Amino acid sequence: MAKAASRIVLDKKNLKKALRELADADPDIARALAEAGHPELREMPPGYGGLMRSIVGQQVSVHAARSIWLRLEAAVPSMEPAAFLEKTDDELRAVGLSGAKMKYGRSLATDIVEGRIDFDALDDLDDPAAIAMLTQAKGIGPWTAEIYLMFAHGRPDIMPGLDLGLVVAAQHLKRLRKRPDAKRLLKIAEAWRPWRSAAALVLWHYRRNMPDWSAREKKA
Repeated sequence: MAKAASRIVLDKKNLKKALRELADADPDIARALAEAGHPELREMPPGYGGLMRSIVGQQVSVHAARSIWLRLEAAVPSMEPAAFLEKTDDELRAVGLSGAKMKYGRSLATDIVEGRIDFDALDDLDDPAAIAMLTQAKGIGPWTAEIYLMFAHGRPDIMPGLDLGLVVAAQHLKRLRKRPDAKRLLKIAEAWRPWRSAAALVLWHYRRNMPDWSAREKKA
């Protein structure tokens, strides 16, 4: 697997730097920051807990995911793979996990215990290799792996091309007639290297904090 070069972590200090450089490089990013303000850094715990939280959040509302996660944390306080594997179906079902998410949680825990996913080695890998390692686990697709690497490991240059929120925000930010597909979004995002993760934060923030899109377009 490909080794990562010595890399920058997207922490609060580097986010400020990234936003300055993005605004200088792209007038549309500068406009988004002026209109919607600056995004805050997002973080999640590294390791099994962070990935498991992503699994819990799949295909449920934010409120439901939070409720299930709080119950799961109470049932498995350490959120260690071995501790999760000790839980029975009934215990996991009681906290709100579906059968599929129990399966994914156990598969991920087993991959970690047996060394197929090694969080100590993860930081030594470049982004594609790190994503490939994580997506070995059932229930961990490219989007989940990318979000985890951005928020748990501070990877500064990831653009989740399959994220609908980013696609919609990019369409309006760039004044595109049609919603871009993942390939088009990634092409647009080439201009945002080496800070594509920070650009993603800008797009999410822009979409959440601007008035109704149709109303804005009528005024244009």
